Amino acid sequence: METLKVTSYAANKAVGSAASSAVSSATSSAANAAASAGQFKTTGLIATPQGFVHGQITAVNGLIIALEGEPVASQSVRDLNLPIIVPGFIDCHVHGAGGADMMDGGDACLTIANKHAQHGTTTLLATTLTAPPESLLHAFKGLREVLAQAPTVLGVHLEGPFINPKKLGAQPAFARAFDMQELRELNKIVPIKLITLAPDLTDAPSIVRALCELGYLVQLGHGDASYEQSVQLLEAGAKGFTHLYNAMSPLHHRAPGMVGAALAHAQYAEVIPDLIHVHPGAIRAAMRAIECLYCVTDATSASAMPDGQYQLGTHRVEKCLGAVRLSDGTLAGSCLTMDQAFRNCVDGLQLDLLQASLRTSTYAAQFLGLADRGRLALGAKADWVVFNRDLNIQQVIQAGSPWTN
Repeated sequence: METLKVTSYAANKAVGSAASSAVSSATSSAANAAASAGQFKTTGLIATPQGFVHGQITAVNGLIIALEGEPVASQSVRDLNLPIIVPGFIDCHVHGAGGADMMDGGDACLTIANKHAQHGTTTLLATTLTAPPESLLHAFKGLREVLAQAPTVLGVHLEGPFINPKKLGAQPAFARAFDMQELRELNKIVPIKLITLAPDLTDAPSIVRALCELGYLVQLGHGDASYEQSVQLLEAGAKGFTHLYNAMSPLHHRAPGMVGAALAHAQYAEVIPDLIHVHPGAIRAAMRAIECLYCVTDATSASAMPDGQYQLGTHRVEKCLGAVRLSDGTLAGSCLTMDQAFRNCVDGLQLDLLQASLRTSTYAAQFLGLADRGRLALGAKADWVVFNRDLNIQQVIQAGSPWTN
């Protein structure tokens, strides 16, 4: 069996195409430097872009500098009863966790980031709710105060207020017309990485083109748009769909709606794999149609908490039997964490471990344009999750160090 062996990233950069003796010398020097800089290693079954290997991964200064091992068939990984190492999870849609709501800002954001990190999320977007301008300002300013203490928070996903009031889902009733000035002011406080926009807003194609020219990522969601309207916005530059199937015009064979546009044309879309928001068969259908369908939690303050009542923006919600709902029974975000999403992909949707890793990390990184994470390879950010064979987390590594709360 061929051995996958990659020398130090630092050494490869230093020597280029030099002779093997020079490579050996440079690698030795890099290893010595690594030891003094604070090296971290994990041994086990490692999910690399080329497949699983049984070997060791090494990090220094937050980056992967070495990875070597013997290839292992993906279907055999759980039978070997060894640590399973996958890229750290990336969650583009997080409203809360641990009893804290992102709209509260400040320490609530730290609580949320820490709780999700315990469950393997090493990169997330702090996701806001539809709210009055002053409430959004409060949330953004509170997040700015603690951002330096929350290394897993990449920026903001602005979900609302620029959505269709007829497709709120569990969003509070503060939807309004698009306002570029409000968006600019919020972005000055904390970078907005992703915007959910309803495709049936007035002048939506022009809005999407303007946002894309300014460098924003746009997803379509919370809308009652036609298939044709949705396709027009994809052509204008929108890149994906927010929680596919939920809070959008459904698929009908004579009126395909937003869901039909996603299945026919999208490369990227979110899906909530709690197996409650979307039937497993509908998720499998979407995976066949949308190459880079990726998982999000849409987590609320009820995530990683016992059953009971919690806050979602201005709403009071109830967690019961694995779901979070408004008083009228409407699903209101989820209580999902990304490690459970991973398990649901494997044990519920019957994906192999590599496919589950792509859909909980790699595809989200690609969507966000993050070449430095979502994969375990030389030079990538040293974010990984260590599972046992039952897919229970044993350790989370963030930027080359074990995560501690």
